[in-house]
Amino acid sequence: MRIIGLDPGLRVTGWGVIDQTGNRLSPVAHGTVKTDAALPMAQRLVQLEKALVKVVAEYSPDEAAVEETFVNQNPASTLKLGMARGVVLLAPASLGLPVGEYAPTRVKKAVVGAGKAAKEQVQMMVRRLLPGVDVTSADAADALAVAICHAHFAESDRRLSASRMSA
Repeated sequence: MRIIGLDPGLRVTGWGVIDQTGNRLSPVAHGTVKTDAALPMAQRLVQLEKALVKVVAEYSPDEAAVEETFVNQNPASTLKLGMARGVVLLAPASLGLPVGEYAPTRVKKAVVGAGKAAKEQVQMMVRRLLPGVDVTSADAADALAVAICHAHFAESDRRLSASRMSA
């Protein structure tokens, strides 16, 4: 199964694609999408959507995973992040991909083993879990971590849902 992980941001959105074969994970590609801060909000969201659709089309993932938004102190920043996150959810869903959502603490716990791990710890564990990956961007590393989290939990979630439906 091929999974794309997405770390939403209006200024920078990270993306990372991994392949999962059984318990084995291997890196495919990763990067970031940056929007032009000089453009109006609507145009920035269009830039983000077009770039993500292009990435999804290029790497043909089977599923997508998106990190949930945390609420920060600045309501305006939270609102802008929420708009970007909506586009990040929409892009793969509009192409027919199932989209999983994960809280930042769940992602960190899946990758590092601690829900309050530092970004540096996440980056180090992404490098360990995906041998050969050379991630220099924190946003791309976070996106790969989201994909790893999805790989760990998606199958369990599917089985749990199936057992609830048959009960």
